[in-house]
Amino acid sequence: MTISEIAKMAGVSAAAVSRYLNQGYISEDKKEKIRRVIEETGYRPSVQAQMLRTKKTRMIGVVLPKIDSEAVSRVVAGISQGLSKREYELLLANTENNIEKELDYLKIFNNDRVDGIIFIATLLTARHKELIKALNVPVVVVGQACEYASCIYHDDKNAARALAELLLKRGRKRIAYLGVTRRDAAAGEQRYQGFMEAMGQAGRKPEETDMYECEFTMVSGYKRCREAFSRNPSIDGVFCATDTIALGAMKYLRELGKRLPEEVSLTGIGHTRISEITVPTLTTAHYYYEESGKEAVSLLFELLENENVPKKRVMMGFEVKEQKSV
Repeated sequence: MTISEIAKMAGVSAAAVSRYLNQGYISEDKKEKIRRVIEETGYRPSVQAQMLRTKKTRMIGVVLPKIDSEAVSRVVAGISQGLSKREYELLLANTENNIEKELDYLKIFNNDRVDGIIFIATLLTARHKELIKALNVPVVVVGQACEYASCIYHDDKNAARALAELLLKRGRKRIAYLGVTRRDAAAGEQRYQGFMEAMGQAGRKPEETDMYECEFTMVSGYKRCREAFSRNPSIDGVFCATDTIALGAMKYLRELGKRLPEEVSLTGIGHTRISEITVPTLTTAHYYYEESGKEAVSLLFELLENENVPKKRVMMGFEVKEQKSV
């Protein structure tokens, strides 16, 4: 079935049908007539023809660091919901935290003419900045703050500070810090700064032997927690930069025979689903991951509709989920 046939059945012009299909202006009366015919006939426009006509693919490229991360999957769920409402599809590119793959996928999406890109970032280097500024399609960065692109990020510093303050409020005397690389400006540097501010405000200066860098894994959290307690058995609080690290630390503390929270208090960040079913349940910070994905879609479509719109920086809030581990 062709546009002309649809137009004849609806009693409107072919131009009106074309405007309807491409979301252009059309009177409500004509819109309803066309809608009825399309619904009755089951007509589906040719995607290839629309692409040639509008120069739009109705596809958004999403570059993500790790597909099995719960936080990332929640962001992608929000992106998917936002795109579905606009009748757009998404293409996922999983980089496994490999910077070279990130750069390659940004180039591939740029060359293959997706309409826009959402980049869920962990590290932003000078090479990222150079490439993002040179892209021919609009891009929104999620998870990191930056000045050269619209971005959605979390209040990492204050979330970390609030959790460290909670440990101090509970009377913890020696607190170990299990963080991630500070080259990660959000989960690394900002959470480190929040922790250190809380400690400084309380007149505490953490020993170097209480500060550990982890990978984003339970295994790493387990190993670093074991190292911390082997050097300082008097530790009675453990601050973890992520829930995943905290789960590894919790496993070690249980093996060590420590009672949580009576002997040791433990915190994470992220409010993963498993944090609600651990024994004890994990005190953590809830981040609005799905909402950040939806907000990223909104920012991207502002750019798609007007390339001259100013770049925006949106910081999401957080909520401390005080559970049984503190």
